[in-house]
Amino acid sequence: MVIKLRNPYQNQPSHGCFCCSSHNPIGLKLEFWFDDERGTVGTQWLPSENFQGYHDVLHGGIQSTLMDEVASWCIYILAGTAGVTSKMEVAYKKPVQISNGMVSVVGRMEKMEKRLAIVKTELFDGKGILCSTGQITYFTYSAEVAKQQFGYPGLAEFLS
Repeated sequence: MVIKLRNPYQNQPSHGCFCCSSHNPIGLKLEFWFDDERGTVGTQWLPSENFQGYHDVLHGGIQSTLMDEVASWCIYILAGTAGVTSKMEVAYKKPVQISNGMVSVVGRMEKMEKRLAIVKTELFDGKGILCSTGQITYFTYSAEVAKQQFGYPGLAEFLS
């Protein structure tokens, strides 16, 4: 079953995340879904020419940003805590043509070892072609630290 996730940070006045805040005027305003059968977290986003590198090609930095944000939401949902990016490896396989429309990004937890979580991400263009992949390592925090330092509200707040 695919569940639309709630952004519990949305009502905080200081929430200005470039990726997931609807209040950031230059942000991406991403929303997320959880597929409990596949164990994945994903998003879709419609790029515009404002985010291009070469003409009609989505900038690689924006691609990596999208994958990093999906990985972050994987940590919220699949690990039940918050964390920070420790390492990121991206493979750009094909250019993402902006004119192909909606981009999809999916992430899944590959491995959790002590405080390090490895998330695999895949970015598809509007035609469903796999264009880039990421292997993102997150340093995760205990639930107590995640709550105190990062305002992590707990898994239930994302699902309600």
